[in-house]
Amino acid sequence: MRLAVDIIGVMQITRSRGCIAGSIVAPSSKSYLQRAIAAGAVAEGVTRLHYKTLCEDAQAAIRVARALDAEVWVGPSLVEIRGSRQLVGHCTNGRESAPSGDGARDDSGRVEENVEQNAELLLPCGESGLCMRMFAPIAALVGRPAVLEAQGSLCKRPMGMLQKVLPEFGVKVDTEEGHAPVRLFGKLHGGNLCLDASESSQLLTGLLLALPLTAEQSILTVVNPTSRGYLDLTISVCARFGVRINRDRDYSKFVIPGNQHYQATDLAVEGDWSAGAFLVVMGAIAGKEEGLLIRGLDLESTQPDKAILAAARSAGAKIAAKDEGVIVRKGRLRAFRFDATDCPDLFPPLVVLAAATPGRSVIKGVHRLRGKESDRAQSLVAMLDSLGGSAHVDGDYFVVEGKALHGGVVNPNNDHRIAMAAEAASLITSGEVTICDSDCVGKSWPGFFEDIYSIRVNPT
Repeated sequence: MRLAVDIIGVMQITRSRGCIAGSIVAPSSKSYLQRAIAAGAVAEGVTRLHYKTLCEDAQAAIRVARALDAEVWVGPSLVEIRGSRQLVGHCTNGRESAPSGDGARDDSGRVEENVEQNAELLLPCGESGLCMRMFAPIAALVGRPAVLEAQGSLCKRPMGMLQKVLPEFGVKVDTEEGHAPVRLFGKLHGGNLCLDASESSQLLTGLLLALPLTAEQSILTVVNPTSRGYLDLTISVCARFGVRINRDRDYSKFVIPGNQHYQATDLAVEGDWSAGAFLVVMGAIAGKEEGLLIRGLDLESTQPDKAILAAARSAGAKIAAKDEGVIVRKGRLRAFRFDATDCPDLFPPLVVLAAATPGRSVIKGVHRLRGKESDRAQSLVAMLDSLGGSAHVDGDYFVVEGKALHGGVVNPNNDHRIAMAAEAASLITSGEVTICDSDCVGKSWPGFFEDIYSIRVNPT
């Protein structure tokens, strides 16, 4: 195996074929970490978040929290957040937050108080769609004009839902023809609204985080709820900070009492099932007899991508849950069908799993791939084509014909999950796989290639 790094464009090159064995710890969940950072930014006192990895999306959330006047200190495995004086003051009627406690800190994280209270807030969201959609309602609590800024692929992702929904809660929204930058005017208040969540659950997550801090009770009636596990993740994070949100059994109604207060807490960030899904697939297609031990994944998690276990089992992988983690071994693989509508981030690892199985596999939910870091369905078809595979889109279904892969050059189109999928696919190719601009993996898993290198062994 070879690692190649070009200082102009980072590139990862792996030798053809390989086996997976040993033990690895999954990275921290960026979905959990971003929600916890947002909650910490509006909480009274000092929140402590213990993490393993701090990805680029989580760093974007930290930058936005600081821009909203929260104080954030970042250590090697600990983030401390003192809630924003503006936001905590908003929800506590002026009561001061608790003094900061001790801990590993980087004092460069302090933000000087902005004496110009009417100045426009500039909120740098990087390339994180969750960051922009989640923080928009939170930023509107301040009541100052705000601009949520984007970089890279986020500039092309749809933000029109903010214009449709937030005015119902007192916030005027301007966008560039439905895209970032997003400008907010006005102050968020509570209310009742029916909204369609078929496109994304991320704005709904932002409303669930922000509306408890308004004076009024709010009721959200939701049509076509998607990614229900992520909504439960949001509710569970709020509960850890002492905020109560009620929902019905089918996720069609959320009752959010007003005048609540977030209280600082100390919590460990759980492992990321979206990233762990690639580890499960690698073990399933190239795991040695002793298997791959994946540590740090919570089997009780509400993250939707935990469904990778069911999908891999249906494809013939051998999976066992142990006290120390999840063990994945290669089995007699077979074609499978899977509905990924509620877990669209599973498409990239599932496509690789399907490519390794004989016969035709079908994955449902292609419509959820719109508005990702790339046109993800098209990127996955192109990736398999460049490696000698065969796939096509048929309406809402992604169809993969399992066949031998010969290797080639993959352009992930700045999509972290496409780059990770190409690395997983390289385990079963007969020739080398070259992944261009592979540093895009830092969006969700910094150090991904180095971590995979540690568990990759030559075939016997």
